[in-house]
Amino acid sequence: MTDAAASARPQTAKGPSFRFAFVKFVVGDLEAMASFYQRIFGFEVAQTIELADATELVLRRPGDDNGFSLILYGPHDRRPVAVGDAHGPLGLYVRDVDAAYAYAVDAGAKAHRPPFDTGPMRAAFVLDPEGRELELLSIRR
Repeated sequence: MTDAAASARPQTAKGPSFRFAFVKFVVGDLEAMASFYQRIFGFEVAQTIELADATELVLRRPGDDNGFSLILYGPHDRRPVAVGDAHGPLGLYVRDVDAAYAYAVDAGAKAHRPPFDTGPMRAAFVLDPEGRELELLSIRR
């Protein structure tokens, strides 16, 4: 690494400083998926970005203008989207896993793994309408 590159890189004790910005999902039905995440988790559309071949919706929680975003990328051709089979859920902290799981399933999520205890945590898994795994999690104190 050059001296200039090293001095330009902000440092923390373990490397460059950063904050999480977003997770992006490629979706087949942009409107349906936006509605799902708005209805169940309270996201709002913060920005719509029109690209040549797709539309991106930037979803955020109300009042969280500079925080984490969920971006839904909807190709204009609405081609079917293959969701991978690797375990890689979007994790969401909730106050009450059992209540959040019941609410999500009642509102259109697919039940995947009912609430269970694991170490100091309580967790459950649901699937969004296109099959992406969402982990609902709380830490017991």
